[in-house]
Amino acid sequence: MKQLYLSETNRKIGGVCGGIGEYFDRDPTVIRVLFILLALFSFGFGILAYIAMWLIIPKRSDAVRQD
Repeated sequence: MKQLYLSETNRKIGGVCGGIGEYFDRDPTVIRVLFILLALFSFGFGILAYIAMWLIIPKRSDAVRQD
């Protein structure tokens, strides 16, 4: 089963977009552009969503230790 993790290799700020890109096999740049558009057109909801996902999505190393 596929798991969503923060990206440790393809990260700019927190690794959220890189992790989502790896999970869906998409280019993280596209995900980043979508987050920017969401932030601009939703009065900052994209920023709040990014921060929430940054806090909720586990790092790969943390998830391995828990198993």
